[in-house]
Amino acid sequence: MSKLADYDGPILEIDKLSISFFTRLREIPAVMDFSVSVMPGEAVGLVGESGCGKSTVALGVMQDLGKNGRIVGGTIKFKGRDLSEMSTDELRDIRGNEIAMIYQEPMASLNPAMKIGKQLMEVPMIHEGVSKEEAYARALEVVTDVRLPDPERMLNSFPHQLSGGQQQRIVIAMALMSKPALLILDEPTTALDVTVEAAVVELVKDLGKKYGTSMLFISHNLGLVLETCDRLCVMYSGEAVERGSIHDVFDEMQHPYTQALFRSIPLPGADKNSRPLVAIPGNFPLPHERPNGCNFGPRCDYFEEGRCDAQEITMEAVPGNDRHHTRCLKFKEIDWNAPITVGEQKEKGEVGNVVLKMDNLKKYYEVAANALFGGGEKKVVKANETLSFEARESETLAIVGESGCGKSTFAKVLMGLETATEGQILLDNRNIEQVPIEERDAKTVGEVQMVFQNPFDTLNPSMTVGRQIIRALEIFGIGNSEADRRQRMLELLDLVKLPRAFAERMPRQLSGGQKQRVGIARAFAGDARIVVADEPVSALDVSVQAAVTDLLMEIQREQKTTLLFISHDLSIVRYLSDRVMVMYLGHVVELGSTDQVFSPPYHPYTEALLSAVPIADTSVEKEHIVLEGDIPSAMNPPSGCPFQTRCRWKSEVADGRCEREVPPVRTLAEGHQVKCHLAEEVLARMEPVIKIAAE
Repeated sequence: MSKLADYDGPILEIDKLSISFFTRLREIPAVMDFSVSVMPGEAVGLVGESGCGKSTVALGVMQDLGKNGRIVGGTIKFKGRDLSEMSTDELRDIRGNEIAMIYQEPMASLNPAMKIGKQLMEVPMIHEGVSKEEAYARALEVVTDVRLPDPERMLNSFPHQLSGGQQQRIVIAMALMSKPALLILDEPTTALDVTVEAAVVELVKDLGKKYGTSMLFISHNLGLVLETCDRLCVMYSGEAVERGSIHDVFDEMQHPYTQALFRSIPLPGADKNSRPLVAIPGNFPLPHERPNGCNFGPRCDYFEEGRCDAQEITMEAVPGNDRHHTRCLKFKEIDWNAPITVGEQKEKGEVGNVVLKMDNLKKYYEVAANALFGGGEKKVVKANETLSFEARESETLAIVGESGCGKSTFAKVLMGLETATEGQILLDNRNIEQVPIEERDAKTVGEVQMVFQNPFDTLNPSMTVGRQIIRALEIFGIGNSEADRRQRMLELLDLVKLPRAFAERMPRQLSGGQKQRVGIARAFAGDARIVVADEPVSALDVSVQAAVTDLLMEIQREQKTTLLFISHDLSIVRYLSDRVMVMYLGHVVELGSTDQVFSPPYHPYTEALLSAVPIADTSVEKEHIVLEGDIPSAMNPPSGCPFQTRCRWKSEVADGRCEREVPPVRTLAEGHQVKCHLAEEVLARMEPVIKIAAE
C-alpha cells in the first residue's frame, strides 16, 4: 500500500528557502536561499557543521519553527503542494503519517511511562483509525523489521529497560509504523556506539528499500553520508554551498569549503608526522556577523578581494555532472587536483622510559541486585578485569572500545577518583592505585590530568577563562606570586593557541573548540606527565577536531607528555596513536602497535570495530561485518570469552571452549597480544577489513 502511486515528481522540493528567527533586537537569518529536492526512493544527505542551519531546514519541513522562527522567502513543497498553505488539520495529518522525523536523542521521542507496544500502536490507531488487533500486528512487524530480539517482550517493556541502540531502533520503528513517504533523520546515530551505529545505518538503508521511503539524512559525518545516501548537499553558515551525487561531490568537489572539510578529517593515508591534517583557519561566522559576498571568504585559500566580497553569490551548475551545483565564483579557475600544500612535517618525539605501568589491575563494584529498593543479594560488576600495559614518555596509547567496556572506569582509578580492587598502577615506580585523589600530593595530581569529552561541563560559567587557569596553578602550587601565575597563565594560552585577550572572557563567549582548548590549557597547568584524553574531540566539529588533535600532538612533542587517548573513533586513533589497546566488557582483548592492530590477524572484536567505522573515501572498500545483538551487561557477563555471544569466528573452535573458558593472553608478534582461542592457522586466514582500491 504505497501512498506514492499517484505522484511521480519530487517528494520534497525546497526552493530558495530563507528562514529567520526574530529577537527583540534584530532578525537573525538562519537559512538563506536554500534549495534541495528529494526524488521518490532517494536518500539525500545534508552535511555541515553545527550552527550551519541543517536542523532549521528539517524543522522548516516539519513546519515547527516555534513562535520566533518564520519562513521569510521561498517555498517547501511536499509532493507538489506548498506546506505553508496547508491548514493545521492537513499538516497534522501529514506529520507522522506521511513525513516522519527521527531525532538524535531517542529518549526525547519516547514516553517513559508507557509501554513500547502501546506507543507504537497509537500511530496507526490515531492516523488511520485501524483496530487494536491490526495495530498490534503492525507493531510486531516493524519491531521484527528493525531486528530487535524477542519482539513480543520488547512491546511489553518500558523504554528505560532498553539500551540506547534498542531505543533508537524503537524510534525508527515508530517512524515507519505509518509507512511514510519521507523520513527525516537528524543525526540519528551520534549518541550510539560505532558497532550499533553500523547496524542502525544498515537497517535504515534496508528499510528505505523495503518501504520505498525517501530520506533526508542530516549529519556532520561524511563517512556515514557516503554509506547511506545517493546525493549530498553541503551547507555552510545558512547556505547550500555544493550539491550533487555522492561520487561527484566526493571525487570532483567544486567548492573550497568542501575541499577544506575533507582535508581536516583523518582518511586512510593521513599521518600525524608526515601528512598532518589541515585545519580550517579562523572561526565560523555568527549569523548576524556574516561577511559580504561569500560567507566562506574570510577562511578560504582562494579568496580574491573586490571580487568574492563584492556581490551576492548564487549557485551555478557544474558542466558535465549530474545536477551538480556550487556556490563559488572561481570554481572554473581553481586547480582542484593540485597537490595539498603539506603542512610542515613534524619530527616524531622520541619515545622515552616507561612512565606508567599497570599490572593485573581489577576494579569490581558491588551493587544491590534490586537497584531500586536495595536489599536482595549483592551482585558484582566486573568493570575492569586484569588490565596490564605500559605507557612511555612521549607516547600516545589509544584505548578503544564501546560504552560499558570499562575505559572510563580505568581512567577514574588512574585519576584517583576510584581505588583499585586488585593489582597495581605504578607512576614513575610509585604505587598510586590505592591513593584516592584527596590524599594525593599536589605534584601527583598535577602530573596525571584529564581532558574531558564535553568542554561545556568542565568550565565554571561564572569565572573568567584566565581566573580558571590561575586557580589550577594555585592548586598545583605553581608560581611564587600572583604575578608569576598570571604570566604562566598567559603562556598557557599561547600554548593552546588562544589570543591572550581571552583571559578576560567568560566561557559563554567561547565556541566549543575554544572551550576545549581552555580545558587542555588547564590540564597542562601542572606540567602534566600523563594526560588522559577522554573522547576529547567527539563533541566538536570536524574542522575544529583537526585543530584540537594537532594541538595535543604539538604540546606532546614539546612537553614529552604521555597521552592516553580514549576514543571509539578508529579513524582518529589510527591517525594519532602509537599503540592501541582494544577493550571489551572489562577485558583487554588486543594490544599492539597501531600498524599491528589495524592489519590482520585481528581479535574478532577488533575486526568488527574496524568494519563499523564509516570512512569518507570512495576508493575504500570495506568488508562488511554487522555484529548481532547488543553488548552484554557487565552485571551479567557471558560465560567463557566475553565476546563469544557476538563472535562470527566462534564455530572455528570446535570443542566449545569459547563458552567455557576465558581465553589466555597470547603473543602473536613482538608487542602484539590478543585474548582469543582461535588457532594460529585460523588467524592466518584473516583478510584485511579496509582495502584501498587501486587507482
